[in-house]
Amino acid sequence: MKSHNICILGGSGFVGGHLASRLVRDGHRVRILARRPERHRDLLVLPTLEVVAADIHDVRELASQFRDQDVVINLVGILNEKGDKGIGFRQVHLELAEKVTNACRTSGVKRLLHMSALNADAEEGPSYYLRSKGQAEDHVHNAEGIEVTSFRPSVIYGPGDSFFNRFAGLLRITPGMLPLAMGQARFAPVYVEDVAHCFATSIDNPHTYGRRFDLCGPKTYTLQELVEYTAKIIGIRRKIVSLGKTLSAMQANVLEFFPGKPLSRDNYRSLQVDSICEESFPGIFSISPTAIEAVVPGYLGQRRQRDRYGDYRQRARHEA
Repeated sequence: MKSHNICILGGSGFVGGHLASRLVRDGHRVRILARRPERHRDLLVLPTLEVVAADIHDVRELASQFRDQDVVINLVGILNEKGDKGIGFRQVHLELAEKVTNACRTSGVKRLLHMSALNADAEEGPSYYLRSKGQAEDHVHNAEGIEVTSFRPSVIYGPGDSFFNRFAGLLRITPGMLPLAMGQARFAPVYVEDVAHCFATSIDNPHTYGRRFDLCGPKTYTLQELVEYTAKIIGIRRKIVSLGKTLSAMQANVLEFFPGKPLSRDNYRSLQVDSICEESFPGIFSISPTAIEAVVPGYLGQRRQRDRYGDYRQRARHEA
């Protein structure tokens, strides 16, 4: 495998950390752009990785950072924005994609890997999130002089995820019953290491140029089934009540104003379409996707053991 200089935008996030580790193991030199590099010192244990201070929304700065790179990977995305007008989604998804392709052309980068989302659709996406993701995806594929591959995953899981870990946190603080918006929405969670594998192996594969890949795990679940599974793994008994569309919309209208936006109106709109793939995992990547049952108990179970140990120590101090 040829060694490359690879620049990652969004490399300090959940997927980025896993992908950067994979690329370093494959022998590549990785540059991660971050506004505050000092917050990501944990990444510096990787021997051929550097974290560089940069404003990724400044196209001239992007071009400067791309100048000695062979490949650019854009993982940047947000699930929520301030307000509910789609402005933040447009800036982070579409406008950044435009700046990235402009900077690639200016600096001579010919290879771009782009993170999109399952159900991204510039015209018919039911949410601002999905429409802006679709617009960004269409833009990069229409960029002249750049070989682009985009990836459209369902919800991504793995150690450090914001899906199973978030529901585990909600279950721990919810007494007795958890009312769940759109509990019958369907997902096919895909393992973060499988996603990283697809990115890494597509770099030098011309058969991936110009293509858009839907990425799903091997099984489909309702959201309610996934939350019930989470409760089982962490050893908590809760009654999960799936809400219909009207009550789900009402819940979103309220939770949008909670700290961290546990559920926004735009999240609710995204849930109107199932996050599942029509076809099996792309054979070009030569792997079988990993089931949640093989991975999730490992990291949620560790948290459960730490909680138990903490409870034991607290009781021991009390008894002493």
